[in-house]
Amino acid sequence: MGVKVKKYKGSWYVFIDYHGQRKAKKVGSREAAERVKREIEARLALGDLSALQQAKPVPTFSAYAERWLKTDALTKCKVSTANFYADYQRRYVLPQFGDTELTAITRDAIKGFISHLVERGLAKNTVRLAVASLRVVLSAAVEDGVLASNPAAKVGQFVQTEKPERQAIAMEPEEVELFLAAVQEQCHEYYPLFLIALRSGLRQGEILGLKWGDFQFGQDEDDTNRYIFVQRRWYRGSFSTPKAGTARRVDMSRQLRKVLLELRDQRLMQAYQQGRSSIADDLVFPGNREGEPLRARLVQETCTRVLADARMRKFRFHDLRHTFGSLLIEEGAPLPYVRDQMGHSSIQMTADKYVHLIARRNVRFIDRLDTATSPQQSATQAQPIKKHPVQNGSGPHPQVIDRKGWCERGDSNPHPLRDQILSLARLPIPPLSLFEFFSSIQ
Repeated sequence: MGVKVKKYKGSWYVFIDYHGQRKAKKVGSREAAERVKREIEARLALGDLSALQQAKPVPTFSAYAERWLKTDALTKCKVSTANFYADYQRRYVLPQFGDTELTAITRDAIKGFISHLVERGLAKNTVRLAVASLRVVLSAAVEDGVLASNPAAKVGQFVQTEKPERQAIAMEPEEVELFLAAVQEQCHEYYPLFLIALRSGLRQGEILGLKWGDFQFGQDEDDTNRYIFVQRRWYRGSFSTPKAGTARRVDMSRQLRKVLLELRDQRLMQAYQQGRSSIADDLVFPGNREGEPLRARLVQETCTRVLADARMRKFRFHDLRHTFGSLLIEEGAPLPYVRDQMGHSSIQMTADKYVHLIARRNVRFIDRLDTATSPQQSATQAQPIKKHPVQNGSGPHPQVIDRKGWCERGDSNPHPLRDQILSLARLPIPPLSLFEFFSSIQ
């Protein structure tokens, strides 16, 4: 009588023999079988016989993930996040684990899955997101009691790839002006869109989701109450909240205000001709399909074409956002302000992305050391030292300090104790040190 772990036909089983009741349970690995054995022994010791009851069939990953996407994902995730999980599971996870029972997915199998993705030459971030789309389903299975633990927990250390991650780069100020001039010349209808990216740092989906009611232009260009209220984004065919989950206010530059006002007036004129009096709910950058904005791929293709025609180095559209943050830092904007404008979830994220720019700007302090330590030729000739006249051989005249109206800079009320210290200068004997003075008056 008892609980034993045995290997049978290449698989590990937990065999239970309790007062004549017998049952065998197939478990993925020996480690998992030993863990299940301990749990069953503990339950039996407490009189819990549920382990002997007929077990429910274990769902496959495909069946469980499909049910999870229709239930938990819709209540616990944003629509865009749920769509992302579904996409990565379809592309990477289901081909590997779709027909596998959840209890048969082992840690070793997940390590092999990671190795397979790396061998395909996928970027490290792609592999990481594929594992995340697997892990989130297995975590739900743990919460539902289907799994005792998540075999995909803490496997990020195994995600290693030689393919370098794509780092965001920023345009120099001269490149910004060259790029905007090229856009104005080649495709002027896209000029407001690219100017928003470079002057406000909005993400591509946030720009495509803008409506005219999101702008506060102020009374004139000198009115500082001019901003863009970012409250939605267009992502994977639907509108949702911004990436950080909250709306934010992004200040608007004078140049951007002027360009957007001109575009708004054109759209208002078109609306009046159609018999409409308001465009507050109209998209700023509508696409060919009614109710949908421009396609993101079209925006990126336009950006690439303009850069090539202007013979500039390659940039992604997202690099325009990074350019905005970099230029703000270069102008001396504080990190909390940059964080709020960019919509980062924490100031740590802002620091990680842009603190190297602050360090580059502070190199001027090192340059000042050259001036401070380099020997310099004085333009003024050394003056002879004048000796104090001697009266009756008694020594030099004592220094006289006018107490009337004297005060240290920033202090208009001289203290009596300070006066006592200053009065020592009138004595014909060497003044006491502060330590000796305070010791003498105690």
